[in-house]
Amino acid sequence: MLFNKEVIYREIIEEALKRNVSFTQLAIAKKFKFSLSTVNNALRPLVEIGAITKRHLGFDIIDVKKLLLYWSSTRKLSKDIIYKTRAELPVIKIEASLPNGCIYAAFSAYRFLYNDAPADYSEVYAYADISLLEEIKKRFPQSKGPENLIVLEPDKFLNEKMPVSQIYVDLWNIREWYARDFINALDKRLRL
Repeated sequence: MLFNKEVIYREIIEEALKRNVSFTQLAIAKKFKFSLSTVNNALRPLVEIGAITKRHLGFDIIDVKKLLLYWSSTRKLSKDIIYKTRAELPVIKIEASLPNGCIYAAFSAYRFLYNDAPADYSEVYAYADISLLEEIKKRFPQSKGPENLIVLEPDKFLNEKMPVSQIYVDLWNIREWYARDFINALDKRLRL
């Protein structure tokens, strides 16, 4: 599950991608029911690296790419894994067999969002609430071999539509070589 600061990063990156670059700490704190100190602590390293500039009661994003790379480099995808197994199926069949309520992530999320895949991929990443875990285990029981179904615990603010910034950051944290192809394609699409 994301740390509160990561929820803040995702929110301001998503807004910056829509060309909204000015924010107030208070508005973010109210939206997520975080303390102002949580918001301020999340912003501190972003000021230090020059991704944002603070002003009285607010801040502006001056380099969204820098912010995205900072979050990417501090994200620990492995801490969110709640289940992984080997499924002897093609990825498209794994994706189609996931229960309703799962949110596609990484490669699958990119493919569904853009109806394209810049490279072949062999793993399916998905966010799923703990309540879906038993059904996932029933459909995809524990099996030996290289895991190709990785289930992640979502944060409470993640909705059914996977944010582009979350796709990017998750791909950044995947070691397979073709994750780079997806990141490069996202950079072109986002013009970053």
